[in-house]
Amino acid sequence: MLDIREIDVRPVSAPEERLYQDLMLQHHYLGALPKIGETIWYLAAWREQWVALSSFSAAALKCAARDNWVGWDFRLKYQRLKLVTNNSRFLILPQWHVPNLASRILSLCQKRISADWQNKFGHPVLLLESFVDPQRFQGTIYKASNWIYVGDSKGFSRTRQGYCATANSPKMLFVKPLIPHVREALSRPVLDPKHQAGGSKKTLSAEHMRSLFDNFTSIPDPRRAQGRRHRIATVLAIAAGATLCGMRGYKDMAEWAQDLGKKARQRFRCRYCSVGKEYSVPSMSIIRDVLIRVDPSHLDEALQRWNEDHGQRDESLAIDGKTMCGAINEQGHKAHVMSVIGHQSSICYTQKKLATCL
Repeated sequence: MLDIREIDVRPVSAPEERLYQDLMLQHHYLGALPKIGETIWYLAAWREQWVALSSFSAAALKCAARDNWVGWDFRLKYQRLKLVTNNSRFLILPQWHVPNLASRILSLCQKRISADWQNKFGHPVLLLESFVDPQRFQGTIYKASNWIYVGDSKGFSRTRQGYCATANSPKMLFVKPLIPHVREALSRPVLDPKHQAGGSKKTLSAEHMRSLFDNFTSIPDPRRAQGRRHRIATVLAIAAGATLCGMRGYKDMAEWAQDLGKKARQRFRCRYCSVGKEYSVPSMSIIRDVLIRVDPSHLDEALQRWNEDHGQRDESLAIDGKTMCGAINEQGHKAHVMSVIGHQSSICYTQKKLATCL
């Protein structure tokens, strides 16, 4: 008689993949699923006999229920979606339906999947997700394994052309955190380095911080003198530093600034508050106000000077053109901007509005 305590879960080896796919095709109502993107197939065995199969693959590109639960915006989602994986297939083979087997297998997968992902793809997994068709199942095995039901999908399935035009059957979405406070980890402005997926962002040294401030001191301040709390060089240096570290948008810049330590705030010449005996950083509204009102030509020249001294040297440059959405002139034409990007550093050396187009 099967003892679930003796169940072993491991990735499917290359010679076993054909049998794995044949069993999925034969017994799973959705059939077999090819490997697309980052995927690991698992098998559960008891005394060398296969009892269950599962597949973990790329997370859903769009899912409002999951995205609302995590609390990230679209920029962070596309940067960090690799930290989420989808339990796209789960199959107990017909002769092995015994109590508690499914939850036991899910538990064993959860214990090892992040390390397996790190070894194979170079980054961990922080969150699991799975979609359940309520017309066939109620998600009992996920509920028994303490997965969290976060809502239903809208029922739009992916096609080769994008998404289907009409919604089909909405699916129940369950998620399983693999680390404590996973929502905070996925949605915070600065991702923990141990969770990094893909290319890393620039790390600022103490010299980089000081030189950023010094580089912006010659830029005229467009704000009136009354009520200024932070020097323009400090605001611009923090905005530039946040951007170099991967932040996008005023909110991310402000939250990055809030995470700066005392030494970093000193290097950016932040305002010292004698009452609280601490260095304060500019708020989101101050960063936004300065970036909107500063002369872009002065800012561009200062950034180019700093990059010449501290930036990574590029062996080649790419020229790219974009039509700016929402930037419409008096004739109703959209602004067209050309950018020069370094291949090695991904740094934008300059941008210029060349023309307008319909």
